[in-house]
Amino acid sequence: MPDPAPNAPHGEDFGPWLRRQLHRAGMPQAELAARLDKTRAAVSAWVTGRAEPREETKARIAEILGTDLASVLSHTGDVPLNRPIHWHHRRAHADGGREYGNAAAFAFDADLSVLAREATQNSLDERVDDRSPVRVEYTLHELDGAHLDAFLTALRWDELLPHYEEAARGNQKVSRSLHAALSDLSQERRLRVLRVDDYNAAGLTGPEYNDGRFAAVVRRQLDSHKNTAGRAGGSYGLGKATLWATSRFGLVLINSTLSEPHEGLTSGRVIGRVDLPWHEVEGEPFAGPAWLGEPDTDPEHEGVSRSWWADDETQRRLLLRRSGEEPGTSFLVVGAYDASGAAETLQEMHDKLVSSLADDFWAAMIGGHSAGPLLEARVTTLRNGQVFIPAQKVDPHAHHPALSRALQAYLDGDTVTELTAADQVVRADVPLVVSPLKDQGRPRDKGCEHRAVLLLTPADDHATRINQVICMRGNRMTITEQRPRDLPLGTPDFQAVLLAGYATGRDGEDVALAEAFLRASEPPEHDRWDRTQELTTAYQRGALTRLKEFRTAIDQTVRTLVGKRDVKRSNGPAALRELLKLDTTSGAGGRRAQSFPTVRNVEARVDERGAWHVTVHLKLPDAEDPWVLSPVAKFDVRSGGRPSVEWELLVGSETCRAENGTIVIQPGVRTAVFSGVTNPDSHPVRGGYARLAVDVPKARGGAA
Repeated sequence: MPDPAPNAPHGEDFGPWLRRQLHRAGMPQAELAARLDKTRAAVSAWVTGRAEPREETKARIAEILGTDLASVLSHTGDVPLNRPIHWHHRRAHADGGREYGNAAAFAFDADLSVLAREATQNSLDERVDDRSPVRVEYTLHELDGAHLDAFLTALRWDELLPHYEEAARGNQKVSRSLHAALSDLSQERRLRVLRVDDYNAAGLTGPEYNDGRFAAVVRRQLDSHKNTAGRAGGSYGLGKATLWATSRFGLVLINSTLSEPHEGLTSGRVIGRVDLPWHEVEGEPFAGPAWLGEPDTDPEHEGVSRSWWADDETQRRLLLRRSGEEPGTSFLVVGAYDASGAAETLQEMHDKLVSSLADDFWAAMIGGHSAGPLLEARVTTLRNGQVFIPAQKVDPHAHHPALSRALQAYLDGDTVTELTAADQVVRADVPLVVSPLKDQGRPRDKGCEHRAVLLLTPADDHATRINQVICMRGNRMTITEQRPRDLPLGTPDFQAVLLAGYATGRDGEDVALAEAFLRASEPPEHDRWDRTQELTTAYQRGALTRLKEFRTAIDQTVRTLVGKRDVKRSNGPAALRELLKLDTTSGAGGRRAQSFPTVRNVEARVDERGAWHVTVHLKLPDAEDPWVLSPVAKFDVRSGGRPSVEWELLVGSETCRAENGTIVIQPGVRTAVFSGVTNPDSHPVRGGYARLAVDVPKARGGAA
C-alpha cells in the first residue's frame, strides 16, 4: 500500500519519530548504532530527545531506513515499509471468560433515531471553533453488483468471513442476528452502509492506546473522555456503542482528520473495529473484538492492529473519503439497519434520519442575534455511488415552526411578558434549586438557585407535540418532554421550551452547577431528569426532591402564562388540529396511577392509501409479571361514538413482541416501542378526515 505524502506543516519531535521507525522496521537501536558506526549511547540520546544527529548522519539514517532525506529532516509521516493492512482478532481470555456480545450495545435500541441522537450529540460535544456550527452529514448508501464486490475486497471480507461464520453458529442473540445478516447478504447480494461525517469537531486525537479521544472510542468501553468544560451532552461513554449496534455485522470503519497532530500528521487516520461474540476458528478461541489496521511492531503491542495514515485511494475504496481538511471524524456503519422495523426502504430510512435529527436537535440548529446555530445537519442517500435521494438539509423551522419561533425570539431578545398575538413568545423564569455535593456545603443546606428559562407560544396548525414543555440543557439537545398537569379548562393549544444550564446561553456559577446537577440526573439515554445512582451518591439528601420541585415549578409557570392569555388570531380556527390523540387512561379509572404504563412519545403519519402509521414509545414501571397490552385504534369523528378500526399490522421491537393482536413486554423492561398500521378498508371515513385515538389498555387476562 503506498505511503501517504506528509500532510502536516510541522512534524513531531525527532526522537519519538526515530523510535517508531526503528520499531516499525524491527531494527534494534544497537543495530542502527553499528551501521552508523556510532555508540549505542548516542542513538539512545537521539531516541530520548536528549540530542539530535547532524544532517550528514540523518542522511545516512535515511539511506538505512530506505527513505529520502526530506522525510528524516521533517519527520512527518512514517517510512514506507509496505506492512500489510489486515484484521487482528483478540485472543480469548486466558481465564476462560467469554463475552457473547458487547454489553454496551444493548444499552440502547438498534434504531436509526437513537443512532442519530447519540452520534450527533457526540459531534456537538466535540465542537472546535465556537464561532461556527458543527456540520454533520448522514449518507445512506446501498451497494450491489460490482460496487459491492469492490467494497468487500477493500474491507478484506475474506479475512472476516470465517470468524463471522463461526460466531453465527451459537445460540445467543448476537449469533442468531449474525446468521440472519450473513444469509441475507449471500442471497440478496446487497449491502447498506451509513456514513456519519462531522466537521468542525475535534477528531479522534491522542495516542493509540493511552488516554485520549482515539482510545476512548476505538479501544475502550464506558470512557466518555469529553473535554468540553462540563458542557457535554453525554457522560456515560455509551453513545458510541450505538454505531456498532446499528450494524447488522457489528462492524464500523473510521477515518478521522485531527484537530491536533498525531505522529506529525492530521489527515487520514483510519481504523476499523468489529464486535463479535466469543467463537473458535480452526480450534483457536477468540474473544470477539477485532481491528483493521497496520501491524504494530512496538514490543508491548506486537501483533496488534493499529491505525494507519491511509492515502486518498484507500479512503475512496473504503467509502471513507472526507471533503476538505476540516477536522472531524467519519464513521461508516456496515450493514446499517433499523431494528424497530419502522424503516425498511431507503426512503423510509432517509426520512427517519431527517425527522430524528429535527426532533432531537431543532434547537441546536437555531441561531439569533445573541448566538449563532450550534449545528447544521443534512441527509443524502446514494445507490452504487449515484444520488438516489438528494441532500436534504434539516430545517428546524419547517419541522417545528412554533418551537423554532420561540427559541429564535429568545436569542433575538424579542420575547414578551404576556401573549396578545399568535406569533408572540412569552418568557418566564423557573427556579431550580441545585443540591450541594456531599463533600460541599453544610448538612441540610438547601443549595444554589438557578433560573431556567421557559418560552411559550401558540401552537401552529399542524403541530403534533402540543401542550407539552420540551426541556433541554447543554448544547440544546432535547432531553425530555413534560405535559403540565391541571391546565385550565379550554386552554388554547400551545408549545413551550425550557432552557436550563448552559442552554440558557448564560455563564456563571449557578449555570455550571445546574448543568452538572441535571446531567447527573440523566440515565444513559439522556431522556429524562430523575433518580440515578450518580445523583443519589454524589449529592446531598434531598436532590430528588429538588427535581420534583423543579417539575412542579414548570407546571405552575405554564398555568400562570396560559391562564392570562388573550390571543387574537387573524386566520380563523385551525383545521383538523390535533389529528392524533393517545388515550392512556383506559382501565385506570380516569387519571392513570404510576403503576401503569405511560406513553412517552408517539409518531404518526397517514400514507397515500389513507392508512395511519403510528409508533408508540412506552415507559413502564417495574413488574414481576409480563405486561400484556391490547392497543385499540379508534376514529374520533365529529358526531356519535368512536368506532374502532382494525390493525392491518402490529409490530413489536427488540424490547417487546406482537402476539395475537397484543403487545407483550417482559418483566424488568422499562421502555418499549411498538408500531401499528391501520387497515384502510375498516375506516368509516378517510384517514385524513378524522382524528385517530389509540387506547393502550391491558389485555383481558394480561398479567401485570
